[in-house]
Amino acid sequence: MKLHVAIAADHGGFELKQELIRRLGDSLDIVDKGADEFDATDDYPDFVEVVGRAVMEGEVDRGIIICGSGVGACVAANKMPGIRACVCHDTYSAHQGVEHDDLNVLCLGARVIGVEVATELAVAFLMARFSGDERHKRRLEKVQSFERDRLSRREEATDNLEPALESGPAETDDDE
Repeated sequence: MKLHVAIAADHGGFELKQELIRRLGDSLDIVDKGADEFDATDDYPDFVEVVGRAVMEGEVDRGIIICGSGVGACVAANKMPGIRACVCHDTYSAHQGVEHDDLNVLCLGARVIGVEVATELAVAFLMARFSGDERHKRRLEKVQSFERDRLSRREEATDNLEPALESGPAETDDDE
């Protein structure tokens, strides 16, 4: 059974994405989430969102996002619940991040690495499996607790805001 992988890129990573799909397409079930054509005005967060949602919702097993440096895509991806993304420009980090940290999204910088290294990174990332070692599970649970805490604080803030919204705008003493 082939690994199901979503891949997307903005204009900075468009050519590299096309080449990775060509090189890896026979071994993987690749879902191309865009861009469908080069557009110098597109924005990486739009592509991060579609790959992140595909991973979050279980549509795919893993995701690859490519932009100019990989950094912006990584920052954006890690804002999404359940996404554990990393910029990797060496094969050790690409496989170790999955094995120890259960990474599910690889971010690449097309202006930083070439197609040969990108292919090696993608293969290392996609072939790796989470170790399941107790120490790695313990650490992952601690990281996931950050996300749960942030989400619960957001829900609490929303709950506190609702009564104020229901009562309407506050009265003011302005004579204007």
